[in-house]
Amino acid sequence: MSTYVITGGSQGIGAAFVRLAAQRGHKVGFSYGRSQAAAEALAAECGAGVLAVQADAADETATVRLFQTLAEAFGPIDGFVNNAGITGPFATIEQVTPAIIDEVFAVNVRGAFIALREAARHMPNGGAIVNISSRASGIGGGGEWVHYAASKGAVDTFTIGASREFAKRNIRVNAINPGLIDTDIHAKAGDAARVGRMGATVPLGRAGTPEEVARVALWLLSDEASYVTGALLPVSGGR
Repeated sequence: MSTYVITGGSQGIGAAFVRLAAQRGHKVGFSYGRSQAAAEALAAECGAGVLAVQADAADETATVRLFQTLAEAFGPIDGFVNNAGITGPFATIEQVTPAIIDEVFAVNVRGAFIALREAARHMPNGGAIVNISSRASGIGGGGEWVHYAASKGAVDTFTIGASREFAKRNIRVNAINPGLIDTDIHAKAGDAARVGRMGATVPLGRAGTPEEVARVALWLLSDEASYVTGALLPVSGGR
């Protein structure tokens, strides 16, 4: 079995990945920001092979410490899911402030880039990295969150660049671009009813589940995806 690390693993897509990977017998280390109770409950639920570590995704020192801690516990890692991210509030371009831009880009771009770097440093034998991007990078987020969409556009770009740079080290790098997924990210952004309202606009007629994204992430980390790198894979019901 493999050893995986995921950032932002205490809820949503991250928690779904932790559960599924643990069920399949993998060791999993995951970070969390403020949700200590949820993180500890998830780790206890999943058993001895799962370890939760507090680490602010925007803090380079915390991210370095996260990977060092997990390396001491598990040894070299085989796969990393770069999942931690925020949307910021729903806002038009004219409403977006520099503070909103700074907060979103600190986590989604700077933080994710640093986490990618640290993961690669802990893969001496090769491995696989999955960046969690968003369909917003292609749709643009107009009228809702262009700031968030732009940050995920950066994730798409450094996914492609890293895939080419790390190929010689036998590290594959791909991105998943989830569409409308039924998590609390919509409520945190200020519109709890968004999933229900928009589900019917998706070609498949519904929102996706965190588990559906987690299954794709596990596939991309596995040897079954051994010739897949530099891909931006929509998991979006056709949206």
